[in-house]
Amino acid sequence: MLKQKNIAVILTTSLLFIFSVTAGAWWIFGEEETKQEKVSQKDWSKIVQLAQGSTVNFYMWGGSRTINHWVDSIVATRLKEKYNINLNRVPMGPDDYLNKLLTEKQVGKEEGSIDLLWINGENFKTAMKQDLLWGPFVNKLPNYHKYIDTTAETNKTDFGFPTQGYEAPYSRAQFVFVYDKAKTDYPTNFDQLISWIKEHPGKFTYPAPPDFTGSAFVRHVIYRVTGGYKQYYDMPIEKVRKKIKPALNLLAELEPYLWRQGETYPATIAQLDNMFADGEVLMSMGYDPSKATRQIIKGKYPDSARTFVLEKGTISNTNFLAIPFNAPNKSGALVTVNYLESFAAQLSKYRPKNWGALPVFDYDKLSKGQQEKLDNIKVGRATLSQKVLSTHSVPELPAHLVPVIEEEWQKIVGINSEAK
Repeated sequence: MLKQKNIAVILTTSLLFIFSVTAGAWWIFGEEETKQEKVSQKDWSKIVQLAQGSTVNFYMWGGSRTINHWVDSIVATRLKEKYNINLNRVPMGPDDYLNKLLTEKQVGKEEGSIDLLWINGENFKTAMKQDLLWGPFVNKLPNYHKYIDTTAETNKTDFGFPTQGYEAPYSRAQFVFVYDKAKTDYPTNFDQLISWIKEHPGKFTYPAPPDFTGSAFVRHVIYRVTGGYKQYYDMPIEKVRKKIKPALNLLAELEPYLWRQGETYPATIAQLDNMFADGEVLMSMGYDPSKATRQIIKGKYPDSARTFVLEKGTISNTNFLAIPFNAPNKSGALVTVNYLESFAAQLSKYRPKNWGALPVFDYDKLSKGQQEKLDNIKVGRATLSQKVLSTHSVPELPAHLVPVIEEEWQKIVGINSEAK
């Protein structure tokens, strides 16, 4: 459990004292704001100095042992060695930590217990709308400018919502298709994919929305049929419903060629993976480019399993790091974020044995030596290279449109079918 920090504020005519209990010590400040409150005004060397010896409470989803181990061992060890920062990972999902921050905001708690958040999508939008985040801060980070493509749509927006400097890119996910090269060739573009489905009746399906992966597949069809993603950023909801109808009609027309003729769909991506592993279908899909490699290692997928993307790209999204409005250790959070955006940390995270997550740096910003190190990582035969993935990615739609699309899919496609 995190230590609770009690704050008493006493106003006098000439002096503001803030008494804060943290790590067993009392800090007393006079007319100046606290060092942490003024951190946005300090240069980087001073921020690093302030972070020395501090504890950073990192609130993040804790459902993956692999990710937890990487944070607790590799990242925490490096931060301790390099900056004498103690990283404290606190497993908590976005719903819970946003509720915590919202409550603290409502009661005026100026110093909380959360220093850093792992966040993206609708959760980030909610946090911004409720004024729960501190920033903008990314321009303070040396590694943000050194390694990140600051003009890329996937870094400037989070599911279509502008990041405005309140989020620092942390990791990327990208949709890939999985196939068995011993049984079939793979299509290279959308038209070929539709033809492939018709030429292999009963051997293709996708999870029924609102499964996350199945919903993403539907968005790919919408992109290709309706003319791309940009048009949807400012489109009214009712117009969106009309615009996506041709894409959903195409999916309905494909049902006779799907597994069980589209009368039923797998309810989850896990079920589709099992069907692919058993040879019941010839393709699977996922939001993790390393997925097939890991499944081969586990013995679930055949050695001949491979992944592919379409020539006009597959949907990619970025997950981010953010700092709460009342973070007690903003300097420590900034130094931690800067380290997590470093080449060393991103390369470590990319190694399959550590995590296998896609790095967020811009390949062209790397030195030749760094590019060689990246290219030489053995990601597995079933995993596409970072260069192929980064040059074949397209952004997500605004998060608020996802349930709209899922609702329309149910009306047009799913109405006469059921999840397995």
